[in-house]
Amino acid sequence: MKLNDYAQNLGIRVGAIQVIAFVLLTLLGVRLYYLQIVKGDYYEQKAENQRIRLIPIPAPRGAIFDRNGKILVDSRPTYNVVLSNEPLKKIDVNERVPDYARGLSMDRQFVIDRLNVIKKQNDFEAMVLKENATIQDITWVEAHSLEYPELRVELQPQRFYPLGTVLAHVLGYVGEISPNQLESPEYKDKGFRPGDIIGKGGLEQYYDEYLRGKPGYRKVIVDSRGRVQSELETVPPQSGQDLITTIDLDLQMAAEQQLDASATKRGTIISLDPNNGEIFVMASHPSYDPNIFVQGSTTPEGRKQIAAYWQDEKRPLYNRAIQGRYPPGSTWKIPMSIAALQDGTITVQHSNMLCGGGIQVGNKFTRCMGNHGSPPLDAAITHSCDGYYYHLGLKMGIDNIMKMVEEFDYDKRTGIDLPNEKISQTPKTWYPYFMKHDGRWADIKTVYASVGQDTVVVTPISMLRAISSVGVGGKMFIPHFLKEFRPIGAVGEEGDPNYVAPRPGFGYQHPEPKIIPMTPEQNALVLKGMWGVVNNGGTGGAIKMPGWEIAGKTGTAQVAELGKDTGQNKDHAWFDSFAPAYKPELSVLVLIENSGFGAANAAPAAKAMYEAYLAKRNPPLGDTTEVALNEPKPLSSPDKSKVAPQKSSTPVPQKTPAALPKAPKQSPEKTAKVR
Repeated sequence: MKLNDYAQNLGIRVGAIQVIAFVLLTLLGVRLYYLQIVKGDYYEQKAENQRIRLIPIPAPRGAIFDRNGKILVDSRPTYNVVLSNEPLKKIDVNERVPDYARGLSMDRQFVIDRLNVIKKQNDFEAMVLKENATIQDITWVEAHSLEYPELRVELQPQRFYPLGTVLAHVLGYVGEISPNQLESPEYKDKGFRPGDIIGKGGLEQYYDEYLRGKPGYRKVIVDSRGRVQSELETVPPQSGQDLITTIDLDLQMAAEQQLDASATKRGTIISLDPNNGEIFVMASHPSYDPNIFVQGSTTPEGRKQIAAYWQDEKRPLYNRAIQGRYPPGSTWKIPMSIAALQDGTITVQHSNMLCGGGIQVGNKFTRCMGNHGSPPLDAAITHSCDGYYYHLGLKMGIDNIMKMVEEFDYDKRTGIDLPNEKISQTPKTWYPYFMKHDGRWADIKTVYASVGQDTVVVTPISMLRAISSVGVGGKMFIPHFLKEFRPIGAVGEEGDPNYVAPRPGFGYQHPEPKIIPMTPEQNALVLKGMWGVVNNGGTGGAIKMPGWEIAGKTGTAQVAELGKDTGQNKDHAWFDSFAPAYKPELSVLVLIENSGFGAANAAPAAKAMYEAYLAKRNPPLGDTTEVALNEPKPLSSPDKSKVAPQKSSTPVPQKTPAALPKAPKQSPEKTAKVR
């Protein structure tokens, strides 16, 4: 009986086992189908990636040259320690922090930041852990290759700024793209990845698209620990395009020397060609060394220096030429003069205006630094008569002053090819505020604004652009540094899957200049006054040069009320000019912060700039052999339609305007204080 029961149960058990086996085999078959058929390509690719890697080859950025072919920025090969992400997936990365920091002499927080970034990348991505590795760093990585298979040493290009602090604000620097930038559409849509190097300021940032090349790669076979066993293929990178700038390095060095020798060693010097806007010089002091940002960001010492730059009260990272906003003082009288002639407040025939030693507005008397009687416009410019412009400003009215602001583009950026340019602030900026809070615009504010004080603060580049226009018949060109981008050849053969097309060269596309409407007679009258500043006993007479006539305007801009204008509150010194006066080749602006009178502190530096220009244009006879071998290119543009003809090698004295009025007699003290 028991045997029969057992036989019956055996059949049920066998059947159950068969059903279970069938189900299991079905599930296994379905799983195998899913893995091999549905996900086959995925796992094949994953297995291939574990065996074959694409190691990026960074592309060298294009070099940057001055107008004569002198190198300003270049890339040089350097050894970098590279960190691969895939091996890190199997370990606790926090355990690596002290070892990396100690072994590679790196800042601990920087190592943590790098590890946090790379953890968010794809499995087989890599990024630079330390640039500019030393022999000790390389030795440490190689000695610990089995212990830390995620580290390797690669030879990569690194940006190098051979001039150090010279031109730092113009050139900028490069750095790793930030997480915030990666999230912005401007960068996100261009395919940037963590670890990519981009321009971080100056020309490096503005022209990053052209200076940055296209990376190549090495296709290699690796073992289970990620170590390279052999190389299958190499696709070379395409270098970035070389940039030829309008900068003249010789003149730039002359400007740097003048700022180094200035009273406060804070300020800016700008020089450009008024005939086309090409910038020869832009110096801003104090400055910084961009190499610190490139080479020192991974080391404790470098990060300390970078922090010191940001915390320095003298603001060395600040480009005073385009970001500084200063009261222009008496240099503001030039656009004021043109505006008064335009709106009919004065005419060429009847331009006299009372000085009166100042002006009484309500219970406040605002003084002039002399008593000039009732001078004509050109004499008021030559001797910088504040009283003349107090009365002129009130007669013009604030509406016409704001119209002048718009006419000379003080309410917008100049369009210079540098990032982060500031916009000047003028009565047009402040008028809505005072009308809203005070219900009116006070006359005393018009008086102050007429001499470039109180509600007027301008950028030096906007001031130079405006005043340079007087020398070229009212043409305001866009200031710029781009002269030419050189072409780059293709990589590979056309039709090849790795083919990279060539990149054509191009030059600066000159937009039409803005024209300041004024008659030739109006232009001549203002120009006569500027000529007299240096050549007819005006406020800049101390820098008069034989055979080279400078037209200019001094400025002494208050930053504190009288009695408190000492030390850090001393006046800013300005000198804005061009030469030769009646056919200019060069414009020069000098601003020295908190140094005092413009005639004493800024004008001599401008004279030194003109002397440097003439020494280069007309070298001594004894240097003819050297010049023949290494003749500098002319500073003016080759576009003959936009530039004055080349001058003779011997300066020719310009024609002196007839019937220039004599300056009113003043005491030496008052004459020195005149703006």
